[in-house]
Amino acid sequence: MPPLVEQLKGGLDAPICLTWELTYACNLACIHCLSSSGRRDPRELTGDECKAFIDELARLQVFYVNIGGGEPTIRPDFFEIVEHSVAQGVGVKFSTNGSQIDPVAARRLAGSNYIDVQISIDGANAFTNDAVRGVGSFATARRAMDNLAAANFGQFKISVVVTRENVDQLDDFEALALGYGAELRLTRLRPAGRGADSWDRLHPTNGQQRELYRWLVARPHVLTGDSFFHLSALGEALPGLNLCGAGRIVCLIDPVGDVYACPFVLHDDFKAGSVRDAGGFTSVWRESQLFLELRQPQSAGACASCGSFDSCQGGCMAAKFFTGLPLDGPDPECVWGNADEALALVGAKPSPGPGHSKPTPVALSRR
Repeated sequence: MPPLVEQLKGGLDAPICLTWELTYACNLACIHCLSSSGRRDPRELTGDECKAFIDELARLQVFYVNIGGGEPTIRPDFFEIVEHSVAQGVGVKFSTNGSQIDPVAARRLAGSNYIDVQISIDGANAFTNDAVRGVGSFATARRAMDNLAAANFGQFKISVVVTRENVDQLDDFEALALGYGAELRLTRLRPAGRGADSWDRLHPTNGQQRELYRWLVARPHVLTGDSFFHLSALGEALPGLNLCGAGRIVCLIDPVGDVYACPFVLHDDFKAGSVRDAGGFTSVWRESQLFLELRQPQSAGACASCGSFDSCQGGCMAAKFFTGLPLDGPDPECVWGNADEALALVGAKPSPGPGHSKPTPVALSRR
């Protein structure tokens, strides 16, 4: 029998988990937001459609959904949707800026099973964080953490997008998580959405990537969601599957029900269908031409002659796509610098789309 990773490359009858952007509405305007969130899309799935989608996931025996946005807690029916999911046996992990996690909400969450809360920050202090997420956002996130701790929620997560500006604060993030009895989760900065405009100046340097790799190898308890599998080219593989799971074991549903292969590529080239189509999500997952193609053996392309390909698998599809590199080329953050020349020659890049940004940032609500 082939190794598990090789089996997973061929896809599963249902995703292990999926990302669900519940709404594009958001009270922040983070400069690296993958979906350029801000304004609600009037076409977003209704409450009844959301519940029907969850029922379908339950029939498929999907383990859990990662709910995000936008800011998902802004939806008036957020708790109703989450509690319906849990009741159907589909666990929920949701990411939030914390603005709506007041003491009452924290106690409600603490009283539920199979709910995992991720509070997002991008700096270990207000100066670093607020430059990315907006003035007052760090204090708001810390207040949410305090409320969850006071409600005895348990082990929530602190989620950080690693940037050039905060990579030297990794020890501080770890200490912050330890102080709350929380788990630290690090994710990779992708050049998608508003991140397309900030990636060049915010993505970690090659030297910082190597430091990050050494830091992660020494801390297998720090979660990454396979974000940094391209760093495994440096030697010891990081914990996780270390492969691109797009269309094979994961996918994304956007607020209007469109299904994308990759949680980080909200682009028509990677749209496989809609949960509103005949046959619903099940048909899209099992029969869409895009997903079937992604499950076929992939060419190593320009990386074929590199001895690290088996470790890094060529890196992140999303990072390559939005920087204008071929999908069978090296990752733009290849630790060996194999993409540097190609990046210098890139002309027009794929547009990250019109997005849902507001004309001006909106201040955080104070609750």
